[in-house]
Amino acid sequence: MRGASRASYGELREHLDAAVTSAVIAELTGDELFAVVRLLDAEHGLRRALADPTKPSHEKDAVARRLLHGRVSAGTEDVVAAAAAARWASPGDMADAIEQLAIEALTLSAQLGGTLDDLEDDLFRFGRVVSGQPGLRTALTGPAGAGAKQSLLADLLGGKVSSPSLSLITQVLTHPRGRSPQAALDLCALIAARRREQLIAVVHVAAELTAAQRRRLAATLAAAYGQGVHINVVHDPAVIGGMSVQIGDELMDGTAASRLAAVRRRLAG
Repeated sequence: MRGASRASYGELREHLDAAVTSAVIAELTGDELFAVVRLLDAEHGLRRALADPTKPSHEKDAVARRLLHGRVSAGTEDVVAAAAAARWASPGDMADAIEQLAIEALTLSAQLGGTLDDLEDDLFRFGRVVSGQPGLRTALTGPAGAGAKQSLLADLLGGKVSSPSLSLITQVLTHPRGRSPQAALDLCALIAARRREQLIAVVHVAAELTAAQRRRLAATLAAAYGQGVHINVVHDPAVIGGMSVQIGDELMDGTAASRLAAVRRRLAG
């Protein structure tokens, strides 16, 4: 998002935090905001009208309220009305912002319910499953309707992940808005990490880390980066020994495999 849109989004996050008072309300708000995004994506004329910078903010606020009143909760109505009244660099930015607020709401539901760690782990693990199973990826990106994909996800994840995790994964994968499944899950993971003001570290190791090792690694990375770091561990036999840690675009590779590869390169040279 560009300048005006970023500023508007920041203000809307404050609206969302004020509207949510419990995990249940947060989950309801998230699901309703996703429904609003689907409506805006289907009705381009409505999206342009609500984001039109030439119209007075109070008029757009009123239009949004007339459209949603009685159909969604009061908190969701307030958030969408505030989004309509805000300034956006483009109509697409408004829809993108509401989608991100929907993800924020479901993340907040997990945080208030004490399952934020579970949410982040669920997103990471399911992303690995999707990446490793072409058939599942095809089923999620193919022509099947949202209902069929929702049933598939319920069968795969029902009873295995928390309620906010199931809601969030289902919402973003049944209405991906042009993203690949992995990209949609990555967006959710980034927003969840931002909610707890943590970076995401993907750690490749040959053997399982103990709880104490995970805590020490998290503390070491947090001290190095000046903020909390959530660790996602990938068991990778190719590592041989040591570990590699990737945070964003930065890769810290201390694996035996990387050292062996370096030796081979020197020998080949």
